Amino acid sequence: MFNLLDEPWLPVRGLDGSAAPGSFNPGVVEDVGLRRLLLEADRLQDLVVDLPTQKPAILRQLLLPIVMHALGRPADPAQWVAMFRAGTFTSEQRQKLTDYLDDHRHLFDLFDPVDPFGQVAGLHTAKGETKGSALLVATAATGNNVPLFSSRTEGDPLELTPAQAARWLVHTHCWDTAAIKTGVVGDPQAKSGKTTGNPTGPLGQLGVVMPVGRTVYETLLLNVPFGQAPLSDDLPQWSRRARDGRVEDTLSCATAAWQTRPARGLLDLWTWQSRRIRLVPEETSAGTRVTRVVVAAGDRLALTPADEPHTTWIRDRPASRAKKTGKTAAPTSERPRRHQPGRAAWRGLEALLAVESTTADREATATRAGFRTSVLLSSLSDTVDRMPEAYPLQVELTGIAYGNQSAVIEDVFFDQIPLPLTALDPDGVIYGSLLEAVEQAEKLAAAVNNLSADLRRAAGSEPIPWDKGQRPGDTLLHALDPVVRRLLAGLRTVGEDFDQSERGLEAWEEKAGRATWKVAEQVFSTAAPALFTGRSVSRDGKDYVYRLSTAEKNFRDRLDGVLARRSAQRKGR
Repeated sequence: MFNLLDEPWLPVRGLDGSAAPGSFNPGVVEDVGLRRLLLEADRLQDLVVDLPTQKPAILRQLLLPIVMHALGRPADPAQWVAMFRAGTFTSEQRQKLTDYLDDHRHLFDLFDPVDPFGQVAGLHTAKGETKGSALLVATAATGNNVPLFSSRTEGDPLELTPAQAARWLVHTHCWDTAAIKTGVVGDPQAKSGKTTGNPTGPLGQLGVVMPVGRTVYETLLLNVPFGQAPLSDDLPQWSRRARDGRVEDTLSCATAAWQTRPARGLLDLWTWQSRRIRLVPEETSAGTRVTRVVVAAGDRLALTPADEPHTTWIRDRPASRAKKTGKTAAPTSERPRRHQPGRAAWRGLEALLAVESTTADREATATRAGFRTSVLLSSLSDTVDRMPEAYPLQVELTGIAYGNQSAVIEDVFFDQIPLPLTALDPDGVIYGSLLEAVEQAEKLAAAVNNLSADLRRAAGSEPIPWDKGQRPGDTLLHALDPVVRRLLAGLRTVGEDFDQSERGLEAWEEKAGRATWKVAEQVFSTAAPALFTGRSVSRDGKDYVYRLSTAEKNFRDRLDGVLARRSAQRKGR
């Protein structure tokens, strides 16, 4: 028996300082159960996870649906802000949470013989085979999935404690690889002992965007949207199960059978069972351990943009193409925007800030930009004027890059950026300032890449292809990363003060200019003496002369054009 409500299986960190006195030691990591985590959420700084992708999995599969199912969704921005400003659950809310956890306690036993949490009791293959528990662990080698720098091989047995098994169980439901899964008895769609065509877990199809607060309580609130009462059959997965062996809910995930369908609402979506799983515990000298598992096909999600709150969206606008071709425009479609490994999160601010404008004289900013921000950030934009001044909002971005038909994990993406709340107002000063700074960074990278290309042509070589090798623009973007993050953090405190925003941008341009010249000097240092005279190249019927002096002049002109404030200040001296 291992009940997730009471057993310590979630590592958490207590708040630093004396702001939250209580049973948690400031800054110390401690394991707790779900009950203690939720009831003392205001005294905790954050979850501490084995892999960044575990955090959204734990929040969605357990914490958020428990809170929303027990307390309901805030009806409007005013009610949400009141809860947020309270900083803790009220005594009435604590009682509702306690009652809910007591009433549902029997549904959270990880090893219950009849209804184990997140699993199907008795799940088995025709021959009774099981696989090693490494199948659950994203960082462990198993089958074709051999993560880079993995310290284990498939032959190494992996003994998971119940706490580890629980964390990787919910992670598998959210992020599991695609392709072939074990065919089990009771799955009518299994053939020859396997099922094919399985997609990745639902979060694996997204670029997860999660707002994070100063405490676990604030993080919970930031991830619960307000408005729109849930449908009567929108339930978390544990409420769809039957204790007496009968399955009356047509959406139940307590059997080996699965289906393809849309989610009925947030509770259904957050607790989506994308796999049918059974943990096989055994008693060892070290205690109960999970060494074997069965992982089979589970429900396949027919995702619609209205469902998913934890991603930004790319908006495909057929209307613009139809205008050019004269054909009838199809409806605007949206697809999740996934994160690119190696690309800093701030470079995607255009999508994060694509909140629809309230200005009547222009089309929605999101539509014009080709993006739509997440439901959660969009909801937060409605509360900006009522949130604490200079609130230190963080946004965590998480994703997995899959390879070989999404059957293996190639890379895990994680980044965190500070985001001024005022940036979520598309009619505000900070919104434009941040997008301008990001655009400048990209243009500066292009400027040093053009410099490199001109010098290489002058030397008789071809420019470095954009998709091969390390270009100097990549080096510059890496150097600008801490500068942009300082700008983001600094703009939290200026509100809608135009003068302070301008001073922030002036400081940014000065630092960006110095960083750009530092990278440019490295490029110039590779110039051979022959580059002073250069060479002539015929292209497209025209003659071009590439030499060092021309390349430098073009670079200086581009730099002045991008950093207009810096250029004006220097000319005015």
